[in-house]
Amino acid sequence: MFENLTNKFEEIFSSLKKAPSLDEKQVDEGLKGIRLALLEADVSLDVVKEFISRVKPKALGQEIIRSTSPGDMVVKIVYDEIVSFLGDKNSEISLNAVPPVPIMLVGLQGSGKTTTTSKLAKFLEKNNKKKVMMASLDVYRPAAQEQLRILGEQNNIETLPIIEGQLPADICRRALSAANLNGCEVVLFDTAGRTQIDFQMMNEIKQIETIINPAETILVADSLTGQVAANVAKEFKNTVNLSGIILTRADGDGRGGAALSMKYVAEVPIKFLGVGEKIENFEVFHPDRIANRILGMGDIVSLVEKASEDLDQENLKKTEEKLKKGQFSMEDYLSQLRQMKKMGGIEGIMSFLPGVSKIKSQMDQSGIDEKIITQNEAVILSMTKQERENPKIINGSRKKRIANGSGTDIATINKLLKQFKMMSEMMKKMSKGNMKGMADKGIPPELFNQLK
Repeated sequence: MFENLTNKFEEIFSSLKKAPSLDEKQVDEGLKGIRLALLEADVSLDVVKEFISRVKPKALGQEIIRSTSPGDMVVKIVYDEIVSFLGDKNSEISLNAVPPVPIMLVGLQGSGKTTTTSKLAKFLEKNNKKKVMMASLDVYRPAAQEQLRILGEQNNIETLPIIEGQLPADICRRALSAANLNGCEVVLFDTAGRTQIDFQMMNEIKQIETIINPAETILVADSLTGQVAANVAKEFKNTVNLSGIILTRADGDGRGGAALSMKYVAEVPIKFLGVGEKIENFEVFHPDRIANRILGMGDIVSLVEKASEDLDQENLKKTEEKLKKGQFSMEDYLSQLRQMKKMGGIEGIMSFLPGVSKIKSQMDQSGIDEKIITQNEAVILSMTKQERENPKIINGSRKKRIANGSGTDIATINKLLKQFKMMSEMMKKMSKGNMKGMADKGIPPELFNQLK
């Protein structure tokens, strides 16, 4: 997420930080680079102009001149303005209404409204402890209502039964009545979209808004469409009482233009990010954390939160107990690899760490990619239980059998055994509290050594 923008900013700030003091020419040069980086990231031109006009007077102010580290002060100014443009603080979804609370999701066709409806429903059930019902109002796109029904069934979310031929206005009334009878506290309305904004779609949405009086009207927009998404947000804002935005496919957006433009253009907060296809790939939008990611400062808070949600706490506790006793088997290593996959693999974890561009460069130079985790998993699964518990017994004939079973070769088996040995030694040091020399700037070398 935001890789292109992050790389550009890191280059600009690196040169600014090297200067013992900054004059107007250097600041102008830096701002020129920032302006170009934002435009290349598909940020709206109006937003770029406003952003630079806010940063420039502060970057040339007395606080910069007097600062012992002028480069760091410029970074801080840019950070504060990015946070301001993104929305200052995260905006929670409003459920402050008499249940069932109606929430309407709007957007163009193909933006991911139906999938997002199910993600939001699951989020509200898990995090807000609300019983949710989903209702599809899309009577135009073939199988749209069936798609929502299947998503509800797969994820144990209540969905309004489909009645063929019923109009959206009647579906709205039936959904509110059914939610009331079933004790549902929230109703999510998945409205119909079009490939582009037209009078019929907007007129229907206004009619639905009148009937259900939603507590929230949330625009679902594809972040990959950049400036188009920002323009769509503006159109919806002018038509309905838009209260928030959910950006989908944010994990595939290397530019970040939509995120930086939409809050400013639509004057409503971004509430969530869709970061993958699975129902749990859904994040609360934190402007300050996103600003940290954009500037290459990492997002350790989100990483810790993600770990606490994704990782098997019982397995972690068992592993911790083993480590305290100085025990670490190939079975434990397999568990670690699977936990890493669960958190999005190597790249998924690295994207939250500071200096992400440097990290990715190190990964490329070391030849590390996601295939290594899958390959190592296959090798370990081809071992016997005895071999996993005591890898020292793996001799030449055993290696040949494991290589055949995993579709690899003996060289790969040797690499894994070397990785495991280094990992075991590292784990023993950690279990004794000896963290000295375990990490340097960027990624700990051991992490690369264990994967190479």
